[in-house]
Amino acid sequence: MITRAALLARDEAIDEESRAESKWDTRGQEAAYLAEGQAKMAAELTEAINLFRELDVSPTLPPDPIRAGSVFVVKQPNGEMNALVAPRAGGTEVTLNGKTFTVVTPTSPIGREVLGKRAGDFITMTVRRKPQPFEILSTD
Repeated sequence: MITRAALLARDEAIDEESRAESKWDTRGQEAAYLAEGQAKMAAELTEAINLFRELDVSPTLPPDPIRAGSVFVVKQPNGEMNALVAPRAGGTEVTLNGKTFTVVTPTSPIGREVLGKRAGDFITMTVRRKPQPFEILSTD
């Protein structure tokens, strides 16, 4: 879908209708920028999809530490968060076995904190400039 949008934007950029009618007319240039941005986004999404396909999401046994591919549940002040550690697409929500998980990357603040931790461990996250303890409830 994104790839198709990028191709349509590229076609718009090179279309005769996009030709500048005066030195202040920037329709063609704007269409070219849009096409470039959409092509970049399509490439990044394709790379993320390929990385997800290669990701080892085999279950983590409770004594095993959290690693890339692990899913875990963390207790936060406003409830519980189901999360999946993945190399890209942080913040994206994915559904595994009917449950929704938020993707966290190893380089994100929470990702850095949870790597190597186990169920029952606590991590400290800064929320509204105050450090708060978060408990890792489970790893799967």
